[in-house]
Amino acid sequence: MLRSISAEWLKLRHSRISLVLAILPVISLLVGCFNFYFNQAALQNGWYSLWTQVGLFYGEFFLPILIAICCAYVCRLEHANRNWNMAMTSPLPVTFLFTAKLIIVGILIFAAQTLFMLLYWFAGQLLFSFKDAFPAETLIWSFRGWVASLSVAALQLGFSIRIRSFATPIGISLCAVFLGLGLYVLKIGMLSPYSLLSIGMCVLSQQDLSKTENLVFFLMNAVFITLFAGWSIRRLKHKDIASS
Repeated sequence: MLRSISAEWLKLRHSRISLVLAILPVISLLVGCFNFYFNQAALQNGWYSLWTQVGLFYGEFFLPILIAICCAYVCRLEHANRNWNMAMTSPLPVTFLFTAKLIIVGILIFAAQTLFMLLYWFAGQLLFSFKDAFPAETLIWSFRGWVASLSVAALQLGFSIRIRSFATPIGISLCAVFLGLGLYVLKIGMLSPYSLLSIGMCVLSQQDLSKTENLVFFLMNAVFITLFAGWSIRRLKHKDIASS
């Protein structure tokens, strides 16, 4: 398994994925800070008001797109020159192949989350000079967002494995964002992994989750990851049989 993860990591060497990981959080923070700056008369709750702006753009739109880009990127090499055939005829179990890709995407998104939180601290502390202490609960919100991102990544990897096009899975993710937003408005957001991003990061409501809601949140993420990973692995096994 460690060799599988190492192999996936080597594929990213000298790639430009790091630029994407940096650019999207920076853009979302700039847009959010711009909106906060010109609406400070109405947004007077310091750190939390800033979170409503930067978190909304990042967690609701940019993060799902970033996840889809990472998933499509880690599958790009296999789609080139029919390399899936070579991958499927190797002694590597398909479960290891998929899990390694999911772990790599998880690491990439964790790096993006870390950068986003550093930028959020920088904006509040140095740009807007908030006097209040940094809200530690935002770290929990960011962690929950990362957990939810694994659910989205498990699904997006399945799309990226099946679809050769780089852009199509990203378009699917963008459409799913609006579907997830609709389910959130209907108060059934726990039924969509894309809604779980909004719920986990508290980007639409700064009222934190109760103990029961937290339990349901992590349980649903575990269900989605298991379900989507199982679907993708089964698809890979079927494709291997068909190729032979």
